[in-house]
Amino acid sequence: MGTGLVCIGLTTLDVVARPIDALPQGEGTTLIQGIGIAPAGTAAGAAMVAARLGLPTRLAGSVGGDLTGRFVRMALEEEGVGTDLLETIPGMPTSTTVLAVDSKGRRPNFHALGAGMFAPTGEAVRAAAASAAFLHYGGIGGPKLDGGPGAAVVEAAKAGGAVVTCDLISPQPTALAELERLLPNVDYFMPSVAEAFALSGATDMAAAADFFLARGAGAVLMKNGGNGSYVALGAERTRLGAYDITPVDTTSCGDSYCAGFIVGLSRGLPPLEAARFATAVAALVAQGLATLGRLESYDGVLKAMGEMTLKEPA
Repeated sequence: MGTGLVCIGLTTLDVVARPIDALPQGEGTTLIQGIGIAPAGTAAGAAMVAARLGLPTRLAGSVGGDLTGRFVRMALEEEGVGTDLLETIPGMPTSTTVLAVDSKGRRPNFHALGAGMFAPTGEAVRAAAASAAFLHYGGIGGPKLDGGPGAAVVEAAKAGGAVVTCDLISPQPTALAELERLLPNVDYFMPSVAEAFALSGATDMAAAADFFLARGAGAVLMKNGGNGSYVALGAERTRLGAYDITPVDTTSCGDSYCAGFIVGLSRGLPPLEAARFATAVAALVAQGLATLGRLESYDGVLKAMGEMTLKEPA
């Protein structure tokens, strides 16, 4: 088995502000509590969190040839994420999302399309995947990934002995066809419950899990926000409760759950215990702004697990 984690897929910049309950009239100014700015996305967000937790991580993604892209690269590198596989696309802007989080935690957002979904799939990326211990695939829907190139990266990782995880971001109708290509080489498929229901047509979590297991996934972990998660490890099914917290910004909780799970596995935790660790990671991220929230370190998560109150599974 190789070493470290490679994340491939969506790379964006998130600008998060709270609380915003209404837009000021005209050109008025309203004072708010805080604004956070950080790289985000199914690939870049997971990479940031994994690096913060101490796992050597590289990102295969793309940014535009603008100031925003340079900032995203700098912020990733400051966190320790390897950016040698992060491409800059001249003439394109960097994908950016502005999230206006209200006082109830809801987060309407405004997204400007850009380079974020054009993650590379060339020889260097396939070689990196083949030499990694973990590959996290967050690129379904990517123009340069769908239709075979992304599946080739996943196949290279699997052939090299990597553990492969896969997440979704706003899946389109074409996502199911892409999953048919990917899932036979995916060890842990990690959609949200809403995404799993939309793609499978199921109305309960057990049936949704069975749908994806039947298409080749080794295991299915479904994220369910404040209701916790559902873990299907073959015939073993477990509902995990969420922590009882006051959320500040839940924008990157799904990405942080995925990263926390991978880091847990990398530390030798059994899958179910890694999912419990992931739940705590997401809870810490939700208590602050942007991708990292209040997340400090691996040991900090372990400490928080002994201090936060765990709710009963929903």
